[in-house]
Amino acid sequence: MEKEKTDKKDHILDVAEKVFSELGYDGASTRLISGEANVNMAMLNYYFGSKEGLFIAVFERKINLFRTLLQNINEDESLSSWNKLELYIDKYVDRVVANSCFQKLVNREVSLSRHAEINEKITDILMTNVLEFKKVMQEGVDNGSFFEGADIGLCIATIFGTKNYIINTPQVASRMLGKDVLDENFLESELKPRMKIYMKKLLKSYLATEK
Repeated sequence: MEKEKTDKKDHILDVAEKVFSELGYDGASTRLISGEANVNMAMLNYYFGSKEGLFIAVFERKINLFRTLLQNINEDESLSSWNKLELYIDKYVDRVVANSCFQKLVNREVSLSRHAEINEKITDILMTNVLEFKKVMQEGVDNGSFFEGADIGLCIATIFGTKNYIINTPQVASRMLGKDVLDENFLESELKPRMKIYMKKLLKSYLATEK
């Protein structure tokens, strides 16, 4: 019974994510989402309470799953700080390229939302994963793996910013890279490996301990 409830909630969240990413928070309605998910309004309200509750739940599900993955990597004492950061980059690129729908939703609502309270909640949720990246970089600085003056904030902005530019400006990115960044075969076979190699080389050259 519990699994059935979980499956139903996940189905509603999948549909809500798609609708919110296409129409935005203001353009979407719980009635539309319930219709698309083929569930009644009573069930949607029972699980999420309101449109805002559903919207926040979409973000929490995605971010919490990734945070758990990052925490498991960070707690692995067999890995060096650099190995952890490499794995972070691998997992991050895999997830953001596979979830471009969610990434567009993040960009729209964080940068354009007119709902200050909702925006604040979303920012708090997103910051949990930013802090995981910061934690592993600070560990590298503290143990001497990365140079002492490393600008951790800008390193994280570089990782996130590369993804944002490609996903949120696909026409420009396609011309710049010489391939259609909306083509799934290109994303999987070429762009993901290319982004991983680029980010790792860039950060390694910057974070290397100065002699």
